[in-house]
Amino acid sequence: MPWIDTHCHLDAPEFGRNHALALAARRLAAERGVALCVLPAVGACDFDTVRALAARCGDAYALGIHPLLVPQAGEADLDRLDAMLAAQAGDARLVAVGEIGVDLFAPELAAPAMRARQLFFFRRQLQLARRHGLPVIVHTRRSVDTVLRQLRELAPAGGWRGIAHAFNGSLQQARAMLALGLKLGFGGAMTFDAARQLRLLAARLPPDAIVLETDAPDIPPQWLYVRAAERAAGRPQGLNTPAELPRIAATLAALRGLPLAEVQAVTTRNALAALPRLAALLPAQATIAPDDQDR
Repeated sequence: MPWIDTHCHLDAPEFGRNHALALAARRLAAERGVALCVLPAVGACDFDTVRALAARCGDAYALGIHPLLVPQAGEADLDRLDAMLAAQAGDARLVAVGEIGVDLFAPELAAPAMRARQLFFFRRQLQLARRHGLPVIVHTRRSVDTVLRQLRELAPAGGWRGIAHAFNGSLQQARAMLALGLKLGFGGAMTFDAARQLRLLAARLPPDAIVLETDAPDIPPQWLYVRAAERAAGRPQGLNTPAELPRIAATLAALRGLPLAEVQAVTTRNALAALPRLAALLPAQATIAPDDQDR
């Protein structure tokens, strides 16, 4: 059973203009058994980029407008998303609408007007996911209850499929997400000893609840994290990539007291249940070939 990284941003600027670092990291991840990654878009500006990069790497992608980009987005972006979902309906690599949701961590995003704007974009994108019959990848930073309300109100007849990305809520909130049909994404944050509540959830949730993710290059695991004072002194932050997924999974295995192979099998099955189109991509993984831009 291969590993699946259900959330990574290989198109992020940290991986370089020509994606050279992304392609190198993806090859290393493949060597470590990561057979498939899901690349969620963050805005209309990168719909074409994630689609092309996913095809080049033999991976999957999702299309959506991230809550952090809502301040710059307009209704034309929603129209473009709708059109793109329709145009790529036959593309097996398109597996979800995402990354979408609500972010109430930053004060400027939690202000009443911007909160309302985020809700408008989130609800419209949930409606698009329902219309196009796709799962969702949702962002819930400081907003789990808010996201849950929208998911309940707009649930399709058969319920949702998808993932609550970088989940960091309570056990009650976790159960509510699971009841709606979503899996919960766990990644680098789980590797910190100080993340007691998150680690407790990782240990106690039902086996069919969890999928693995890196959120690369964001949310680095403990062994890559560099404190702010050290960064200020010139020590660079370690680059998080999909190649870290098996080591992150080893933390989950230790927390649950399970063999790593069992965690691999269960989390991969969960990923396929959350994003069913992934199953068709696993048998025929494309080789990530180098080219002149990578050197």
